[in-house]
Amino acid sequence: MAQSITMPKLGLTMTEGTISKWNKAEGDAVAVGEVLFVVSTDKLTYEYQSEVSGVLLKIEVPENCSIAVGGEVALVGEASEIVSSKSVPPRGSDGKEAPVAPVAVSSAASSVGKKKVVVIGGGPGGYVCAIRLAQLGADVTLVERESVGGTCLNVGCIPTKALVKSAELYGEMRHGADFGVLCSDLRVDWDAVQGRKNAVVEQLVGGVSGLLTANKVAVVSGEAHFLSPSAVEVSGRTIKADAFVIAAGSAPVIPPIPGITSDGIVTSTEALSFAKLPEKLLIVGGGVIGMEFACLYATLGVDVTVVEMMPAILPPADEEMGAIVRKRMEALGVKIHTSCKVTGFDSVSGGVVTHVLDPQGRELRFSSDKVLLSIGRRADTAALNLDAAGVKAERGRIVVNKRMETSVRNIYAIGDCCSPIMLAHVASAEGEVAAENIMGGSCDMNYKTVPSCVYTLPEMAWVGMTEKAAVETGRKIKVGRFPLIGNGKSLIMNETDGMVKIIADEKYGEILGVHIVGPHATDLIVEGALALRLEATADEIISTVHAHPTVGEALAEAALDLQGRAIHLPPQA
Repeated sequence: MAQSITMPKLGLTMTEGTISKWNKAEGDAVAVGEVLFVVSTDKLTYEYQSEVSGVLLKIEVPENCSIAVGGEVALVGEASEIVSSKSVPPRGSDGKEAPVAPVAVSSAASSVGKKKVVVIGGGPGGYVCAIRLAQLGADVTLVERESVGGTCLNVGCIPTKALVKSAELYGEMRHGADFGVLCSDLRVDWDAVQGRKNAVVEQLVGGVSGLLTANKVAVVSGEAHFLSPSAVEVSGRTIKADAFVIAAGSAPVIPPIPGITSDGIVTSTEALSFAKLPEKLLIVGGGVIGMEFACLYATLGVDVTVVEMMPAILPPADEEMGAIVRKRMEALGVKIHTSCKVTGFDSVSGGVVTHVLDPQGRELRFSSDKVLLSIGRRADTAALNLDAAGVKAERGRIVVNKRMETSVRNIYAIGDCCSPIMLAHVASAEGEVAAENIMGGSCDMNYKTVPSCVYTLPEMAWVGMTEKAAVETGRKIKVGRFPLIGNGKSLIMNETDGMVKIIADEKYGEILGVHIVGPHATDLIVEGALALRLEATADEIISTVHAHPTVGEALAEAALDLQGRAIHLPPQA
């Protein structure tokens, strides 16, 4: 006897669902556990696995049509059975009755021949790759073990910058008198700060989920493990595909330091959600993540100490620009110890004691409520079972070429699990490169024009070569500088502790690097990235009219300074 397949109720508030895809056509055999169709709502995408075996006798709801929860979607039974149409028709997106069986057969048949691609990881690399693949016509399944958006959206870029914004506003209001605005009873409501941060994250996660649904990307919850080069296992279910994209992301590095497991020692994930503001915070690592946390917590009134093993904070940055940020951080009260090594931790009542060796080999001890470990991240690939697929990795990081191809045909990798630059926008760009190549294109990843951003106060950003790196190439270079004290908009904003620095080839004038410290530096760096992408010269920046009054005018002035003719700088002797 034919059995009715109905629209499942996938949530307390769900009233109807849309059949976004049929995996079977009428007349196909159906086995228990096989994915019969994909349901989409405004909140999720769900692969319905058949609970019965038989033949798909009739599709009652065509693709892209909706039906109420409990409504009949299809009939499964013996091949000899004859069925008739039901009296309750499904609705299309316009709310009108949708055509039935003939359209369903056509829709199911139209998916035959599509390239099936599984993307492992729903971070900024994975979800962008999945959407681009769908745009190019692939049948895409995205596997995510936690929440779409990955580290960046959930416990990285977005929540950190939300906290930085709250800190920035608090810092500005503390200096309101400078603008003629007097504030009384100014304080930080930490619970409200956390609430706003969480709301921003939730809205963006929901937006990504909606985009995946709109692009008909099937999202499967669970952790993927390779069974072979053509199949993965997710929560006990085997998924086969024509191609795979590994976007597994990264995890914080936990160094083997004595006492590292002491209470009160946290990673950036926990540092985003302290139950209350600590009185004292020690940060191990003066890189991008460490300095962002140092800045935001110091601005909120926390006593912050940073211990960095290298001679300077922000090691990848131009040394001159990093020194500007250091000076500003120290003015905030951040105590910075460079060329120092952490040797151990002791858990004590109410906090942690950190043991440090200074450059002269003397032992220093720092007491704090919390210790934030911020010494880098590592590829998070241990659970993938890469050996089963034959994918080559070195110390956990997947080896890829400039097309994002791994050592195995039709398996690609993107983002922190393989990239030389662990940035969200790099992962997204790599995801698009991989998608294009999977679908028959020919695309290479170009890291030359990737900008780096640091969300301290003021912000810092750069793209291309540092002055030191340019000199080490052996070519003759010129350096143009413009301090923001000479920029009208920066003065208006009371943010004059900064500078724009441009490095160019002396002979041809080609821009080799752009470095900015100041307000909106992370937004302005796009002009520098475009200049490098187009192999622009100083003349082309100079001849581009920059709006007034803007901080962006400082880029034009720095370009003019390359030629010794900045308008708003005194003549150089």
